[in-house]
Amino acid sequence: MHQDADPSAPPRPSLDPYVRVRGAREHNLRGVDVDIPRDALTVFTGVSGSGKSSLAFGTLYAEAQRRYFESVAPYARRLIHQIGAPKVDSVTGLPPAVSLEQRRSSPGSRSSVGTVTLLSNSLRMLYSRAGTYPPGAERLDSDAFSPNTAVGACPSCHGIGRIHHTSEELLVPEPELSIRQGAIAAWPGAWQGKNLRDILEALGHDVDRPWRELPAKDREWILFTEEQPVVTVHPVREAERIQRPYQGTYMSAHRYVMRTFADSKSATLRARAEKFLADAPCPVCEGRRLRPEALAVTFAGYGISELAAMALSDLDRVLATAPPAGEAARVLAEDLRSRIGPVTELGLGYLSLDRTAPTLSAGELQRLRLATQLRSGLFGVVYVLDEPSAGLHPADTEALLGVLDRLKEAGNTVFVVEHQLDVVRHADWLVDVGPLAGEHGGRVLHSGPPQALAGVEQSATARHLFAAREPAAAPRPVRGATGEVRLSRVDRNNLRDLEARFPLGVFTAVTGVSGSGKSTLVGQVLAREVGERLAEPDFPVRRLVEVDQKPIGRTPRSNLATYTGLFDVVRRLFTAAPEARARGWKAGRFSFNVAGGRCETCQGEGFVSVELLFLPSTYAPCPECGGARYNTETLEVRYAGLNIAEVLALTVESAAGFFAEVPAAARSLRALEDIGLGYLRLGQPATELSGGEAQRIKLATELQRLRRDPTLYLLDEPTTGLHPADVRVLLRQLHGLVDAGHSVVVVEHDMDVVAGADWVIDLGPGGGAQGGLIVAEGTPWEVARTPGSRTADYLARALDTVTVDVAGAGAVAGGTASA
Repeated sequence: MHQDADPSAPPRPSLDPYVRVRGAREHNLRGVDVDIPRDALTVFTGVSGSGKSSLAFGTLYAEAQRRYFESVAPYARRLIHQIGAPKVDSVTGLPPAVSLEQRRSSPGSRSSVGTVTLLSNSLRMLYSRAGTYPPGAERLDSDAFSPNTAVGACPSCHGIGRIHHTSEELLVPEPELSIRQGAIAAWPGAWQGKNLRDILEALGHDVDRPWRELPAKDREWILFTEEQPVVTVHPVREAERIQRPYQGTYMSAHRYVMRTFADSKSATLRARAEKFLADAPCPVCEGRRLRPEALAVTFAGYGISELAAMALSDLDRVLATAPPAGEAARVLAEDLRSRIGPVTELGLGYLSLDRTAPTLSAGELQRLRLATQLRSGLFGVVYVLDEPSAGLHPADTEALLGVLDRLKEAGNTVFVVEHQLDVVRHADWLVDVGPLAGEHGGRVLHSGPPQALAGVEQSATARHLFAAREPAAAPRPVRGATGEVRLSRVDRNNLRDLEARFPLGVFTAVTGVSGSGKSTLVGQVLAREVGERLAEPDFPVRRLVEVDQKPIGRTPRSNLATYTGLFDVVRRLFTAAPEARARGWKAGRFSFNVAGGRCETCQGEGFVSVELLFLPSTYAPCPECGGARYNTETLEVRYAGLNIAEVLALTVESAAGFFAEVPAAARSLRALEDIGLGYLRLGQPATELSGGEAQRIKLATELQRLRRDPTLYLLDEPTTGLHPADVRVLLRQLHGLVDAGHSVVVVEHDMDVVAGADWVIDLGPGGGAQGGLIVAEGTPWEVARTPGSRTADYLARALDTVTVDVAGAGAVAGGTASA
């Protein structure tokens, strides 16, 4: 029953429409106070390392996660004390949050587009409830259509679709050798290999006869038998060494390779075993991964494996035109189409449901999760996104903006960490962090409407967002090629019978919409062709350097210092310190990867893994060493006043001054500074680095040991995660490589970068099956005038104007950083 409000009661306070942060001190944030409106699209900007992710993810999302844990159970509340809360005085007005971060860890090989988006569940339900079954066949549960379940997986390949096998040719690559000379290359080395040879000799086999001259049945038994006979081995006596007889167990080469590949914990041993294996489609399921009963069910004339292999845009057409087969089929097909819609809207219609997740870029994975969120129906939550435009062609950015708007219109708050200027311009609210990186950043320069940022003189974002553009006077000169690499009849993924040429001695940009085949052409085909021809004496390329965005390590144990080799220099310096010499300590004492000097509680990682019930595990600072990695005794040794944990806590910029008189360290640090990574800490765990940061660390590692041999550098979207101000720094290095006589090929979507190239190869016209063709190639001006190219219009805009640097650094032709 309705009751009127008590007129004498005090008025209810109106709901505060802002999220208010007070005293945020996470990472480099300097006691930040900021107010951000709810129910709006807010973009966090700033140069790389300025602190914007520390504010958006490290403070706001972390605080929302902490409050969730506090609300669920005593068990979860206990975990909070292990994980730690963000360093902030208070956050008010913060709704529940969903994080869509570009995860640094790679999904497993069984994870696919279908599992990430949950579309596979809908497709399996469609076949279970509305599929056409053979006469007399029992209706199957949806699990029977999954290769990841016991009831659905093909029993031969266990749902993988491919099987590994060996052959005599793989196991014995040089049959002219005898067993004693090492004919069975797949066997282990050192004592274990000698042991197997001695056992064979004890079994009566001739180990000194060339392999090819042995009887075929003996060769078959030696390589493939599953028997494991035990014999007494009498080793040959060696001078000054007594060797007693022992019982030896034989293991065939095939059994050894398969067991090592499946069970070994050593990545090195597994990689070696893999060299003696070939894989082929499973002969039972023919690569379709399912049991025969599931493969016999059809929908619209297609088996489930056929629909899973289609591009999502094609699958949508099949579902739209499928003949009506009852109400269940109609409802389930419409539901599946409604889930496919957001994925294709985000420019991912070229993907298929069975495309494995490890083959996807971080940007593709994040957009798949974003598409899934559109269907979730959540409202009143905060979405925190990490550069959703990563890997997007300008033609696809408009669709992304539409998706962000729909999330907001559904009653949500959207926080986006972003550098792409079109996304920044589209924001309702901007939070600009800076002015520079690391210890020179960490302050909020502006929090308000985008237009108001124009008056903030210290903002690097403002200089690019509001830069004046003037008509370009004339095309700038391009470098001439010194040679070329030709690719003929390329047939891989969606590339079909492609002919391509890559000029050498120039800067080449490969463009095209998402899924057009750029990474396949450069990262797979070109890299393989050049790699195979490096040994040719007249080949114009002497070295190949591939710089991708894969992590430099998968645990906190890997970091900037270990990857670049700088840590070896640091450990030698500490070993030479008087305290270390007095105690007789060697360099190993200062390694956190071996027992002795490290903290044994965390095994030198500085972090411990915290397992969360029903949630992904996370890392928390070690309760014993507090993240220092070392035990108390090791930290007593100092170099120039700092212990080794304090040295690892230095930023690259600070370390450059600290090690100025140490040439081996100074060279590494200078290369990292030159490429814009001065804000990173030496011991910063690999798990905290973005894909773009990992790529630039790899490039800096190469630059510090730059050789004069003509080198081809291949980079996949090197500007990912870079503020426009940092793009100039990176491009200065890349163009410097070309000026030094090397060749650079980049896969790129940033039109200002493409406009500054000497040669452009544009793939398309679309993605997936609609791509894989070279639609334009030539100088940037030639490509910009090519009809049918989706890149042409965007490239023309970048070429038709020059950006006038409002800071007074001059004009940059075509908006590029050839400066």
